[in-house]
Amino acid sequence: MPNAAAALYAAEVLPQPYLLFLGDITEPGYAKTAFGLRDWAAERCVGEFACEGASVSTGLPFMDPAQARQAGARAMVIGVANPGGRIPSSWLPRLLEALQAGLDLVGGMHARLSGIESLRAVAAAHGRRLIDVREPPPVLPIATGRKRSGRRLLTVGTDCALGKKYTALALARAFQARGIDARFRASGQTGILIAGEGIPMDAVVADFAAGAAELLSPDADPAHWDLIEGQGSLAHPAYAGVSLALLHGSQPDVIVVCHEHGRERVLGHPHYALPSLEETIELALRVGARTNPAIRCAGISLNTGKLEEAEAQQAIGETAARLGLPVADPIRGGQAFERLVDACLA
Repeated sequence: MPNAAAALYAAEVLPQPYLLFLGDITEPGYAKTAFGLRDWAAERCVGEFACEGASVSTGLPFMDPAQARQAGARAMVIGVANPGGRIPSSWLPRLLEALQAGLDLVGGMHARLSGIESLRAVAAAHGRRLIDVREPPPVLPIATGRKRSGRRLLTVGTDCALGKKYTALALARAFQARGIDARFRASGQTGILIAGEGIPMDAVVADFAAGAAELLSPDADPAHWDLIEGQGSLAHPAYAGVSLALLHGSQPDVIVVCHEHGRERVLGHPHYALPSLEETIELALRVGARTNPAIRCAGISLNTGKLEEAEAQQAIGETAARLGLPVADPIRGGQAFERLVDACLA
C-alpha cells in the first residue's frame, strides 16, 4: 500500500480505546461497525453510548462520554453504517457531548464529520480531532486487468451485512494459524478500523473502483494470500457496483459465498428477494472469470447467529448436502470450518 494513501490510518495513530456510538438505530444490521469492533478489537472498546430510542446494543457497558473518558477512552467511534451513510441532526447533541468531554470523534460514514460546522467549531474550541476514515487515497489508478502475483480470496454475499468481513478475518486468522503468509485486506470503514489500513471502496469514484481493488491487493510472493473483505452483493439493487468492481479488481483465485440463514429479503429493500446461493455462485464465477478465468468457489460461509447449536448444525449440514460444497459458520468454527479452510487452500 503506497505511503501517499492518506486514508490508510496506522492503527496506532487512531486515538484508542474507543467508546462505540450507536445513534438511534433499531436494526442490528446497521450496527455492523460497532459489532465488528466489539468482536475483532475488543481490547480497544470500553463501552457504548446511544441516543434515546435506540434499541440495539453490543452488550458493552453503557456509559456517557464523560464516564468513558474517565475509563480511559480517547475517542468515540460512530458504530453505525446506515443507508446513505447519514449523520442525522438528532445525533449532534451526543457528538458534541463527546467532544466537550475530551474525546476525539472517528467516523466512517459517507457524511463527513469535518463537513459539519458545529462539530468543527466545538472540536477546535476543545482541541479535539474529527477523523473521517471513509476517505479514499487521493490518487487512484484505472484498472489494468493485469494478472498479479500471489494468491487471493474474496468474500462475496447474497446481501449486505451478513458476514463477509467476519469471514475474511476468520479465514485470515485460520490461514496464519497453519503457518501460511496471509493478510486481511479491508475494503470498508469497519475493516479499516480493525486492520488499521485499507481502502473504503464505496467512497471511490466509479471509474477508479476496480483500480482501487487492484491497489488494495498488490503483487506479492507466489505463496502469499490476501483475504479480501467483500462489499454489498452483485444482486443488490443499490450496491452491486462496488461488488463488481471488487470482483474484477481483486481477480480472486477463490471466492467464499456468505449468507445469513433465514434471510429472505434484501436488507433495507424488502421488496427485493435475495438470490439463492446457487444463483450467487453462478453469477460471481461468470463475472469474475472476466479477469481471472481460473476463479473457483471454495464453499459457503453460513451466518447461523440466530440459531441454537443443534439447529445451526442441521442448517450447515443440509446446505452442504444440497450444494456439494463445504459449508461452515466461521464464528462457530469446528470441523466444518476446517473443511472450508482446506477447500480454500486446495
